[in-house]
Amino acid sequence: MKLTQGKNIYFASDNHLGAPNFEASLVREKKFVAWLDEIKDDAQAIVLVGDIFDFWFEYKEVVPKGFTRTLGKLAEISDAGVSLHYFAGNHDMWLRDYFQKELNITVHKGSKVFNINDKKFFVAHGDGLGPGDKSFKLMKKIFKNPFFNWCFRCLHPDLGIKLGKYLSNKNRLKSAVEDLKFNGNENEWLTKYCRAKLEKEHYDCFIFGHRHLPLEIELSNNSKYINLGDWITHFSYAVFDGSSVSLRKF
Repeated sequence: MKLTQGKNIYFASDNHLGAPNFEASLVREKKFVAWLDEIKDDAQAIVLVGDIFDFWFEYKEVVPKGFTRTLGKLAEISDAGVSLHYFAGNHDMWLRDYFQKELNITVHKGSKVFNINDKKFFVAHGDGLGPGDKSFKLMKKIFKNPFFNWCFRCLHPDLGIKLGKYLSNKNRLKSAVEDLKFNGNENEWLTKYCRAKLEKEHYDCFIFGHRHLPLEIELSNNSKYINLGDWITHFSYAVFDGSSVSLRKF
């Protein structure tokens, strides 16, 4: 990908729209839409790095109701020719084809390497990467298992989505305290993952969500790790202007 002069690529993640309730989520959603409105004219691409929704599960003919402002704004931006990418997170991994068909968004179910202006970006939501956290990795395998997905789809959407929202909210609250703890440049599990990747191949920048903590860590003289933070308390995002990438707040 080559950036047109004056254009940028924006990265954001972890809005968890729908949580903890409709009223609180709506305030954050309006702020996120205002940000999208502000960047749409100079954005060549917008990359949403997972957990934009606190729970998203697509049945064959049914999707969760709500989020009209976000989906409508993304449709407007997509129709204007801006390239949109969506990475499935651990709260919205059950994507089918709704985003592709309705919004012309490219959906990624795992990590993706982007070559932009001769710089190499490694992008992923970040869940399940790095050492440790074996219980979560096992749970993720179960959640992605086709058989268990089929069992969940057998539930009526009114029941299935209600149950999914409850479990998703419970999981997010359980990890909320740990997400806000900075473990140090050497001990962050995603930086360990990045350094292991760099031993095999060079990347100019690693961009992750999931962690809910805005982080910008130099891994070497020519490689950095960015965690995007969230749109719950930090309202942070990253922007690449063609030569450098930086973390900002709205």
